[in-house]
Amino acid sequence: MPDNSFDIVSKIDLAEVSNAIQQAMKEVSTRFDLKDSKSQIAMEGTDAILLHSADEFKMKAVNDVFQQKLVKRGVPLKGLTYAALEAAAGSTVKQKISIQQGIPIEKAREIVKLIKNSKKKAQASIQGDVVRISSKDRDILQAIIAMVKQQDFGIDLQFTNYRSN
Repeated sequence: MPDNSFDIVSKIDLAEVSNAIQQAMKEVSTRFDLKDSKSQIAMEGTDAILLHSADEFKMKAVNDVFQQKLVKRGVPLKGLTYAALEAAAGSTVKQKISIQQGIPIEKAREIVKLIKNSKKKAQASIQGDVVRISSKDRDILQAIIAMVKQQDFGIDLQFTNYRSN
């Protein structure tokens, strides 16, 4: 029976995203080139952010400010998916940014397949939007963490809930 385990998750701290939005809005409202651009950044539920600005160039500047604030707060940009720019009311533009929470099932299967193909003595199981890895040997779990970190699955991964008996 495996005694040691850890979870591979993909979560973004929404409190940090909210703080980054507030900081970015403060900077946008005081910056000379963006002062009267009607720019806004707002959370849309728990899984999306809406950017709104006067035109495409100002939208890019607002997005750059927002990304800088996210990076400063330790929010991974890999966890954000940008939709195309859309025309909005009053000849303005808007853009929706989706926030990745949890590992999509296809990515989870890729991770499990990678671990199974590595021939290491560990079990990988998909539990909802989390991949749990368990093994008798802690060194094997450390090797699996290193191996998964080397691969690029296109999403930000964290290793949590490390348990050893």
